[in-house]
Amino acid sequence: MIELEGLTKRFGAKTAVDHLSFQVRPGVVTGFLGPNGAGKSTTMRMMLDLDNPTSGTVRIDGKHYRDLPEPLKHIGALLDAKAMNGGRSAYNNLLCLAQSNRIPERRVAEVLDLVGLTPVAKKKSKGFSLGMGQRLGIASALLGDPEILMFDEPVNGLDPEGILWIRNLMKGLAAEGRTIFVSSHLMSEMALTADHLIVIGQGKLLADMSMADFIHENSRSYVRLRSPQQERLKDVLHEAGIDAISVPATGALEIDGVAAERLGELAAQHQIVLHELSPQRASLEEAFMRMTADSVEYHAHAPGAPGLPAGPGAADNPVRPADVPAWGAGYEATRKGGE
Repeated sequence: MIELEGLTKRFGAKTAVDHLSFQVRPGVVTGFLGPNGAGKSTTMRMMLDLDNPTSGTVRIDGKHYRDLPEPLKHIGALLDAKAMNGGRSAYNNLLCLAQSNRIPERRVAEVLDLVGLTPVAKKKSKGFSLGMGQRLGIASALLGDPEILMFDEPVNGLDPEGILWIRNLMKGLAAEGRTIFVSSHLMSEMALTADHLIVIGQGKLLADMSMADFIHENSRSYVRLRSPQQERLKDVLHEAGIDAISVPATGALEIDGVAAERLGELAAQHQIVLHELSPQRASLEEAFMRMTADSVEYHAHAPGAPGLPAGPGAADNPVRPADVPAWGAGYEATRKGGE
């Protein structure tokens, strides 16, 4: 288990992580979400004693990372796949890690096979593609067969087969009772992988709850109805005390707070034909955007927005300093803080 208590990190006047406290428990995949600049990477680096906190503590199974004997046997981490020595082969990169942590050499071949790199085990890693390098980083995290695994953007560079593989791997490891902590910006993948979410914004904890509860609390769920007898359907709903919102763009009705089963039964009782009766549940992405709307530091603007170039030909109308939106003035002040 990973435990954070009052974890804080300041870079000069910039507070990257602000009194974070949460636990990452075994047996589930815990997703770690936040906008760019929220403090995710800095938090993960402090977990591994790569950065020293300004205040607060992190404990891995009750100990600081630096106090763990043979740490790769306790926690495996992928923070930067490029950290491998490019002049060494995939095999030798892992062999050096194994020997420094008293891990049997046979384990090197096992993890290379597990991540699908056996055919290129003797090739230098500097020639690896982004996806191959990512697989090698995952292999290094798995090398000590640890009970805790920590991944930062694990699907980066992987093809669809690789994404499915790492998703199933993390779920399988969690099912074995291991602690899995994963950070990603790919919401669609996180929705399929994580059971629990830790969400931060501007260094502060915003949410610590199950995936289902997070989506439920931060989004709108409703039922969509379409019928060739739309006006009669609206009258029936009104008589039943049910408010319906008309959506001209789709020709549908949207109803909040009423189960789809009840709406279907009501339509059947009045012999109203339905072309659609579908419960609508917001995506993780929608819930995340709503939760973190006030925590985004870097706001992009569409072409044509006030003070910004509007596509081809915009070079003929350069942006003047006075035209730059207010957020631009604060960029230099914020970019120096770590993520």
